[in-house]
Amino acid sequence: MQVARAEPIRLTYDDFVNFPDDGRRHELIDGEHFVTPAPALRHQELLGRLYLALGNHLAQHRAGKVYLAPADVVFSSFDVVEPDLLFVSNERLEILADTRLIGAPDLVVEILSPSTRRTDEIRKLHLYDRFGVREYWVVDPDIDVVKVYRRTEDGSFARMVELAAADDDVLQTPLLPGLSVKLRELFAQPD
Repeated sequence: MQVARAEPIRLTYDDFVNFPDDGRRHELIDGEHFVTPAPALRHQELLGRLYLALGNHLAQHRAGKVYLAPADVVFSSFDVVEPDLLFVSNERLEILADTRLIGAPDLVVEILSPSTRRTDEIRKLHLYDRFGVREYWVVDPDIDVVKVYRRTEDGSFARMVELAAADDDVLQTPLLPGLSVKLRELFAQPD
């Protein structure tokens, strides 16, 4: 006699909005609940520097809007994430709702931490690809590297480049012409 396995419970956005406001990041990927603790200070320093770089660029060029976590990105009723940083171009501002984004941002940035590394580099990479994010930056503070994934002309989502502070690399994107982030400055350790 075979015993039927119960299907795992898939949570939805309706469940998501009832999660506690407990200082942790709550996300859903394919209905599975992920919870991560508050990020380390190094993570916050890098996030602040990237936000300032994008924000200052956008103050001059008015190409769209940039948001810090927590900002809910609703891809589907089973897929709701809070990227560390995201950019929405003027052409896609219709995805902005009062309290969340409904659809794919143009650019998503995740800063790796020990508790999020696997999710950010595998599950979220596939999620962002599946839902049409144009560019994804994976920032690795352990080795001072930024991996850039970008949608290609044939529609695939591929790692275009891996930039390193040790190589004096500069982070740029066709989404924001003129933006230039020197990785040595991004990853600089305070004295």
